[in-house]
Amino acid sequence: MTDLAPSELRLLVAVARTGSFTAAAEATGTTQSAVSHAVRGVERKVGAVLFERGRTGARPTPAGERAVVRARQVLRQLELLGAEARGAEEGSVTGTLRVAAFRSAAAVLLPPAIKGLAARYPGVTPRVLIVPELGAGTVGEVEEGRADLAIATLDDDATAPAGMVVGELLREPYVLAYPAAHKQPRGLPLIDWPENCSSYTRDWWRRQDFLPKATLEVADDGVVLSMVAQGVGMAILPRLTVTGPVAGVTVTDLGADAPTRRIVSVATRADAKAAAPRELVRLLRGVAREMLG
Repeated sequence: MTDLAPSELRLLVAVARTGSFTAAAEATGTTQSAVSHAVRGVERKVGAVLFERGRTGARPTPAGERAVVRARQVLRQLELLGAEARGAEEGSVTGTLRVAAFRSAAAVLLPPAIKGLAARYPGVTPRVLIVPELGAGTVGEVEEGRADLAIATLDDDATAPAGMVVGELLREPYVLAYPAAHKQPRGLPLIDWPENCSSYTRDWWRRQDFLPKATLEVADDGVVLSMVAQGVGMAILPRLTVTGPVAGVTVTDLGADAPTRRIVSVATRADAKAAAPRELVRLLRGVAREMLG
């Protein structure tokens, strides 16, 4: 296969992102005919149709989806090649570090870790993407080439995604949170949210005779905690969600057999060895140790 130029890869990504050749042309400062010609040329080189053309725009075919993922990854590696080469010459680390994290990790773990990263590598610019742990979750952002590092939840028996390096960050216990005005949570409605990792808690919940089935489902664990504070019901929440005192909420440990959630870092093998992601993972582990004792 004839090699593809970076400019061709950028056009593939632009078409996939914008959904049409016209919008991709506007985004890249070229013409619709030039984009169309370039995409046809790429398709000839790779030997596959990459986009379905229609009145509503351009949609990647299955072959196109894989090509766009690889294009993002190659473009990112080219970007890092320049940044790391300049950094080696200057004795510094520069560039952008893209981190995908679920809400509570981004709110609690990341801020002190990013502050530490800035002190060590002031030339690195972090970009944080909040991604619910549903479907492909944060790991999917790394697999699709949209993030360099993911903070993810992973089952104990889960294997590392192909081509990825998994690093243990912490094992987070669940706690019982209920309105402070209620001395006993029995009889209160149970509040849950779609992102809650039921695989970690299912067996434990089954054994608890005081827990009803969830009677109210809300957007995320932050909303759950707000509902509890306002007396709407009780909840089983990850400890990161309630790391400090919350007005109107009583938090109780669930004992030695409490369910836990395993939180890990996930990166490609190349990114896992890079200075900035490696340092951020080290800092995240330190933050986790301090917060959970």
